[in-house]
Amino acid sequence: MKYCDFNGCPNKINRGTYCEDHGRSSKARKRKSIYHNTNKSFYNSKEWKHVRSMVYERERGYCQRCRKFVFGKQAQVHHVVPVKKNPSLKLELNNLKLLCPVCHSIEENMVEKENVFASYFD
Repeated sequence: MKYCDFNGCPNKINRGTYCEDHGRSSKARKRKSIYHNTNKSFYNSKEWKHVRSMVYERERGYCQRCRKFVFGKQAQVHHVVPVKKNPSLKLELNNLKLLCPVCHSIEENMVEKENVFASYFD
């Protein structure tokens, strides 16, 4: 047995470095994903991979927000109208744009969505 490595802790432990009071909880170890993983089967489909490559070719590999070149798997295709809101637009080329990871996280977390394709849905 040895003492916990936390500064001044009097608790003894059998293995590891910290006692239960000072060790990490299992909740702290998990990373929270900023992306929606509910449509994983869709994103692994042949149709999506084909449409994704078409969007990459259409934009010539450049992020549509910051205009930086994004190579390969770093390129992320963003649904302007989310799949949850309108599933029929998930493979529509006019609903997709190529973004770098930084711009994609900004677009996904925008609080106030802009009014996109307003005349398209009227």
